[in-house]
Amino acid sequence: MTVATERDATVRLDLNNPVFQRDLFALQKTERHAALDMLGKLRQLTWHQVYRDKGLRWEKIASIEPPANAAALYSLRITQARRAVAYREGDFIRLLAIPPDHDATYGRK
Repeated sequence: MTVATERDATVRLDLNNPVFQRDLFALQKTERHAALDMLGKLRQLTWHQVYRDKGLRWEKIASIEPPANAAALYSLRITQARRAVAYREGDFIRLLAIPPDHDATYGRK
């Protein structure tokens, strides 16, 4: 895949992580709906747009060791008050969790 093709690839969502699903379904109704709206938006973006979107705030998490199959972990805004933890694998964004607060997102207690 060329650089131009890679950056223009549409994001594909992987929502199959059980921790992510638990966190998503545990959100209050208003937050859950906001998260689902954000996921709907996310799947319409290209990777280039994800990296540049000011609302998502895609940020590398340096304080947590990524899984063996991931180069790095990232956080992104999933609701006004919550961030999700994810990593990129090809065209997929693999969503791992929606921590309860900002510090937990970055591995701090």
